[in-house]
Amino acid sequence: MSENLLLSAAELQRLCAFLYRETGMLFGESKRYYIERRLTDRLAATGTRDFATYFGWLRSDAEERETLINAFTVNETYFYREEHQLACLSRSLLPDLITTRRPGDRIRIWSAPCSTGEEAYSIAIWLLENWRLVDAYNIEIVGSDIDTRVLEAAREGLFGERALSRLSPQLIETYFGPLRRHRREIIHDLKESVAFTQANLVDGPSLAAHGTFDVVFCRNMLIYFDDESRVVAARNLYDRLAPGGYLCLGHTESMSRISDRFAVRRFEDAIVFQRPKGNQ
Repeated sequence: MSENLLLSAAELQRLCAFLYRETGMLFGESKRYYIERRLTDRLAATGTRDFATYFGWLRSDAEERETLINAFTVNETYFYREEHQLACLSRSLLPDLITTRRPGDRIRIWSAPCSTGEEAYSIAIWLLENWRLVDAYNIEIVGSDIDTRVLEAAREGLFGERALSRLSPQLIETYFGPLRRHRREIIHDLKESVAFTQANLVDGPSLAAHGTFDVVFCRNMLIYFDDESRVVAARNLYDRLAPGGYLCLGHTESMSRISDRFAVRRFEDAIVFQRPKGNQ
């Protein structure tokens, strides 16, 4: 096998179609180098000599499908990313939600995709630091991703300097252990406060097992989808929101251009999208 794998146009199209069906993410000729580099790694790891042989095996081997999908997912994140949305959560969204709740009631928050855990753990830290009623309610935080590797990393809870760069020294000392081999481990109590699960946003039936949520953070994911996949993801996100629940997207994303089922809510800190309260 040569060091640089060269796919034919038909082979490239075939692989891109597979990735699209499995993940909703759209790849094409413009991403040829990115695709070939990752595919070369998988051929070397599996000892496969050519694309046709590998692809035939891929379709029948669930473990290799998962590994290949992991290789193509994007996992760019850090603590307190888009902090204004966290401020909106504690200052506007939760105060609205608890108007129909009693102390002790459950409030479910979902981070999907969660990558290596920074965003889900950020929610837990932010609420401990900024929402005075955090102990009055049963806050359940779930982080989900299609990539099983990053879920393992999230559960391990080890983070380097870049991931922690937006946190103050005080927060780092409070919520992380001492620096070891250039990484810090998040404290056990925070690990216990977040559950991590595998989820595919374009696979509605598999998402149903997660139940419904009061707040969903789905940031900078839809930009990797085409229009059709965005519609599917929007429908699935809507179904996973409890009536009156809120959806937070990335700052370049807008549900208004994808689905008319959500109400646009403009709060002091952020614009978010709400499933109407009367919608069952």
